[in-house]
Amino acid sequence: MRFTEASANCTLDQALPFTTPTLLKLSQNFEGSVKELGLFQLTRFTCGSLVLSFSKHHIVADGQSVSHFMNAWGQACRGLDIHPIPLCDRNIFVPRNPFRIEFDHRSVEIVKRKSTYSIPLPCTEDDLVQQVLHCTPEFIAKIKSKVSSSSSSTISYVNGGCRPSYSTFVCLAAYLWTVITRVRGLDDSQSTYVKIAVNGRRRLRPQIPDEYFGNMILSAFAETQGKILYKESLSHTAKIIREEISKVDDKYFKSYIDFANKNLNDDGLKPRKTDPLSVPSCWQNLEINSWLSFKFNEVDFGTGKPYICMPSFDPLEGETFVVPSVVGDRSIDVYITLFQQQQALFKELFYNID
Repeated sequence: MRFTEASANCTLDQALPFTTPTLLKLSQNFEGSVKELGLFQLTRFTCGSLVLSFSKHHIVADGQSVSHFMNAWGQACRGLDIHPIPLCDRNIFVPRNPFRIEFDHRSVEIVKRKSTYSIPLPCTEDDLVQQVLHCTPEFIAKIKSKVSSSSSSTISYVNGGCRPSYSTFVCLAAYLWTVITRVRGLDDSQSTYVKIAVNGRRRLRPQIPDEYFGNMILSAFAETQGKILYKESLSHTAKIIREEISKVDDKYFKSYIDFANKNLNDDGLKPRKTDPLSVPSCWQNLEINSWLSFKFNEVDFGTGKPYICMPSFDPLEGETFVVPSVVGDRSIDVYITLFQQQQALFKELFYNID
């Protein structure tokens, strides 16, 4: 681990809202010959406020693991026993004998995961900015209502009660996918997919405890054509997403464990260098990561809970994080990396839900 202390010659209020250059100064990255598993930076502002950033290799830990780690760090600082104790049982990844590889993991988890695209627009990496969209509980309810009103069967019955068929995250993902497709102006015939991180802890059988420390993430790829997102209902888009997420189940995870172990020495599966001339982008696709179940907002080093908790800036157009607001009123903040030329239109379409 590398721990760096830094100072800023201004108050935190003067630095907010964080611009892209400021975000890059507040955190470290893994470029060059960095060999550490994690990079920390603590920045002190003249008003006494602190900003703590943490960057890590995803192969070592996923978002949920980092959430538990940060809370354990806070408990240690306050002299408390660490609870829950992290679980580091690698027997979870023992392959079956014989291997049972039942899915095309190479073309899905390997090829799509590594894909980068050239942008058919006069944009460069310097045009990438992080846009923050605040979603109040009332606005979220409007999105869910729009999904429900366009569905012929929006209620499912569970244990004698009823609940909406689509989760808040699925509704929001469907809406974001529709909006960015309109902003980009994709042709009707163009294909587009939304990549969604799926946590395997509660999908594997037997279930893996939430405190498992490691990487339990695979990806779901919901794919369709632009004309579907333009012409079909929001409920139809939500259905596409939910169905693809549901496919990343116990059977899929165990098949991937077998696939990974069978191909441990395959150089074709190792990370490759991308073209330095291309603009880092998901174009014409979208990548959405949910932090809704993480407990970053509860981290306390002895001075109280954080004023703000957010992803740092990653220069990848189309990368999106859905984060619970620290306000505590069930509102959600959406952080999305866009070209600055598209910021205004994206915001206009996003909030124009009526």
